[in-house]
Amino acid sequence: MTTRPLPVARDLFDIPDEVAYFNAASLSPTLRAGSAAMRAALEVRAQPWRIGSADWFTAAERRRALFGQLIGGDADGVALIPATSYGMATAAAALAGRAGPGRTIVVLAEEYPSGIYTWRALARRTGAEIVTAGRKPGQAWTGAVLDAIDDRTAIVSVPNVHWTDGTLVELDRVAERAREAGAALVVDASQSAGVMPLDVATLRPGFVVTVGYKWLLGPFGLAYLWVAPEHRDGEPLEHNWIVRENADDFAALVDYRDTFAPGARRFDVGARTEFELTPGAITALEQIAEWEPARIAATLELVTGEIEARVRALGCEVPGPRGPHMLGLRVPGESRERVLAELASAGVHVGARGAVLRVSPHLHTTPADVDRLVEALARAL
Repeated sequence: MTTRPLPVARDLFDIPDEVAYFNAASLSPTLRAGSAAMRAALEVRAQPWRIGSADWFTAAERRRALFGQLIGGDADGVALIPATSYGMATAAAALAGRAGPGRTIVVLAEEYPSGIYTWRALARRTGAEIVTAGRKPGQAWTGAVLDAIDDRTAIVSVPNVHWTDGTLVELDRVAERAREAGAALVVDASQSAGVMPLDVATLRPGFVVTVGYKWLLGPFGLAYLWVAPEHRDGEPLEHNWIVRENADDFAALVDYRDTFAPGARRFDVGARTEFELTPGAITALEQIAEWEPARIAATLELVTGEIEARVRALGCEVPGPRGPHMLGLRVPGESRERVLAELASAGVHVGARGAVLRVSPHLHTTPADVDRLVEALARAL
């Protein structure tokens, strides 16, 4: 059955008519409702006597549960973290025992730096080898990753789509191959969580990490880590009071406990409460749940499909296969600066990543925005 697309939701975002914003993959615009929730929270924070003991926990637990539901997992599997790098470091610490001389860690070519630096550091500590999966001519990322996995592979760390141009990695096929090889799968979902369906119960990765300020439409500084049950008793990166068992009993905090709160909560960052920001994240996650990632993906596939057809007619190459919500435009090298200047002059915002111009719309994108993008490209090429 075809998934029904959603209507344009421009009115839910604070974007002027003269702005065509195609850079959600870098930093999404927050929802008007999310901004209002954070302003109200800031006013409460200015009067701390209005904050009760339970408030240190309740909103954080709501955020945890919403993200767990979004990816088909349980709340106990979710850790609240500040950044992708924190999640990757947590995964690397948990998986260090798998690495060692003669073992490999598989990553994508030109992958986002935070993960690469983490795995390089683990390889240096353990003597493991980094294997970079690069595409041969005409090959998709999935095939490149499958070719790189063998009986030496300890860890496979991949995204659902490449961050530079949205080209696709078929996670189900990679997960199956990783299991066959006895390797742990770590997924960076920063460019897909909230806009593409993801079901950890089916996929069965070891870890999933994502930021909250891209496709999750939330504030900067709030990120998420999902941890498989077999890794939930690991050593956290830091030791803070709020992740301990019965931490909500403030009067007994000096009765130090070695036991943790259940599940992946032990991996939470100490400042997870984030009084001022958490309401914005909750509002965004609730809205995404109402829209449903499958319907968001179906809607944006129509938008990016139209853009692809029209820019190909202008002579732009669009790498694929790709995800439904992003595309990369390869323009002639001599035209690149001229194109960027023309887009900026027209109020069109895209991301220049690697050798491509990355175009990433969301439900705020209108047909007029698409026209503005294509017409500016036509003038510059």
